[in-house]
Amino acid sequence: MHTPAPLDQNTLWNGPGGQTWVAQQALLDGLFQPLADALRSELPATVTELLDIGCGTGASVLAAAQARPGARCTGVDISAPMLALARQRAAGLGLDIDFIVADAQRHRFDSARYDWMQSRLGVMFFDDTQGAFANLHRAARSGAGLRAIAWRGAEENPFMTTAERTVGDQLALPERRPGAPGQFAFADAGQVRRQLQDAGWRDVQVQPLDLACSLARDDLPAYVRQLGPIGLALRSLPADRADALHAQALAAFAPFIEGDRVRVDAACWLLRACA
Repeated sequence: MHTPAPLDQNTLWNGPGGQTWVAQQALLDGLFQPLADALRSELPATVTELLDIGCGTGASVLAAAQARPGARCTGVDISAPMLALARQRAAGLGLDIDFIVADAQRHRFDSARYDWMQSRLGVMFFDDTQGAFANLHRAARSGAGLRAIAWRGAEENPFMTTAERTVGDQLALPERRPGAPGQFAFADAGQVRRQLQDAGWRDVQVQPLDLACSLARDDLPAYVRQLGPIGLALRSLPADRADALHAQALAAFAPFIEGDRVRVDAACWLLRACA
């Protein structure tokens, strides 16, 4: 079966990927709440200017703004539809947050502005990771902190690849290349550490972070049908074929179901660094 080229990140996140994350914002925020909690626990009381990288629909930057009301918070993301929802959510909570639709790898941030940078699953999509971290370093004040959560490898996150392993051979999926932009781009901790150090960051730590996440069992069909490479591939199929593959993939998640919840053991890295 023909293997298509990986989707351009701008096309993906301003198109089907971004639209799906908007539609499934509540499901995804619930699923990744332990990650948002872990980031918030790292947030210093002294932060005055915070940048949330790849902030998506806003969960982590909203949490930071609520936890540190005296700080000026900014969220940056390449996805216009996701930031539109983030703005709505901030306004609904009465939070004054700046949102920038831009690629954090290339955007000309104010030099030496931010004293804290954070990201919940938003730093794995750069086509030049070292260049992106160097650009962010230029925007950081001396002594600024960086905290980011990223996935470890696919083999350590079996939930995330269950649908792909079950029906992927029946679909034309983009090839996964080690280190390429995408969910598991940061699988190699040594490479990530070197990229941060070569970009100018110091005191770099890349530490395993294992978090117990979950979603409602009733939400599992929507998760399988709409998210990830399988969700994207099913959109292009006739309804009966998509339904059959969806049912096949859904059945493979039985080992993760515990009562009315679905267990998702998230194998991540916690990146810590200082400018």
